[in-house]
Amino acid sequence: MMLAFQILLPAFLACLVLTGFLAYLGLHVLARGVIFVDIALAQIAALGTAVAALMGVEPHTPTSYGWSLLFTTVGAALFASTRSLRKQIPQEAFIGITYAVAAAAAILVANFLPHGDEEIKEILVGSLLTVGLPEVGITALIFLVLGAVHFAFRRRFLALSFEHDADGDESINTALWDFGFYVTFGVVITSAVQMAGVLLVFSFLIVPAVFSALFARRLLLRLLLAWTLGFVVSLAGLWASFSFDLPSGAAVVVTFGLALVLGAAVRVVWPALRPKPELRPTSALPTS
Repeated sequence: MMLAFQILLPAFLACLVLTGFLAYLGLHVLARGVIFVDIALAQIAALGTAVAALMGVEPHTPTSYGWSLLFTTVGAALFASTRSLRKQIPQEAFIGITYAVAAAAAILVANFLPHGDEEIKEILVGSLLTVGLPEVGITALIFLVLGAVHFAFRRRFLALSFEHDADGDESINTALWDFGFYVTFGVVITSAVQMAGVLLVFSFLIVPAVFSALFARRLLLRLLLAWTLGFVVSLAGLWASFSFDLPSGAAVVVTFGLALVLGAAVRVVWPALRPKPELRPTSALPTS
């Protein structure tokens, strides 16, 4: 038991850190309808890492992280600029195109690197059980700062996501705020995928948000349900990984899938659990 605790503690803490902010961002992503934006940004981050390696920068260094962050910032600017076109072309189309181009570009760059394929694979797949406490602490600090920013400007960010069809939301000021949202999102993805891999990050982002939407409409209640699911799934998935000698990331992702199927079944069997009408999303959180 003590051995299991020592092995799984850093991974469990990493999962809690991911749950804390990604579950919240997932509510935004679900409301915006840009479900695969984190995969696209993760691929852009991988491209930045590959380009940095081509320039002679060692991976897993602050300089390499800076290159990845620079590339994701460019991606954030692209996604923010396509907001005004969503009535003609869904933003998901631009996101898919960006992912394909970034993936192809990363393959081309990796062709010139002696171990390029391995480096890119590590960023996209991750290795949860090799995460150390210092890495978890740094990521938690980054998320804490970004969380403070989102809390300070929560009414603006919530309005952009949940009231994006309102008239008069295509101004330059709106575009700048949208860019700010995607920049913070890019920082989160750049930090998270290096620790956990894109599949696990995607699961923490989307599954709790979808699960909570099955049972609640109030934003605060959704957030509490999403955090609870992330905690329970992390515990169960890591326990299954250790008990049955399974890859930790894959075990947690599959556990997320099982939890979502169970939640959907419960929701169908008991119609009384249908979410009640909500207040306006921007009034769902305290303002002071």
